[in-house]
Parts: sequence; C-alpha cells; structure tokens
Amino acid sequence: MWDKRESPLRIEKRFEFEQYSKISKFMGKIEKLCEERHIYPNISFGKNFVSLSIFLDNKEISDIEKDFSKDVDKFYLED
Repeated sequence: MWDKRESPLRIEKRFEFEQYSKISKFMGKIEKLCEERHIYPNISFGKNFVSLSIFLDNKEISDIEKDFSKDVDKFYLED
C-alpha cells in the first residue's frame, strides 16, 4: 500500500530487496514506465531498498497515478 503524505502532498512507498542486483532490474522497469506514462517520481535507493515519492497536483490521486503505482507494485512482485 502506498502512503499518502501531506506537505508537500505526495504518495510514497519503500520497496525492500534481498539482493542489490534485483534493485537494478527493478529500476530499469521503472525507468521505462516513467517514459511511457510521463510520471517522474523522486527515487532514492540504497543497498537493499528503493523508495519512490510521487508528488500530487490535486488533493486526490488521479487514475494515472493509481495505474502507475499499481504497475510499480506488479514489478516488485515479479522478482
């Protein structure tokens, strides 16, 4: 589940990995998705995690942002 945060308004999620090599594969899938959907989240990562934050223009999460976050979740579950 993605967390909704205030100030600034955003949704965010942290993904945990057991192997650093899986982070690279996951990030590659996210890169392609960003280019396709024209959504560019803030991304941070470390040895065993990737965190994404999508900043929102409106008070509600749009369908585009919902679909994007669902696809990211699917990528994570594939590995």
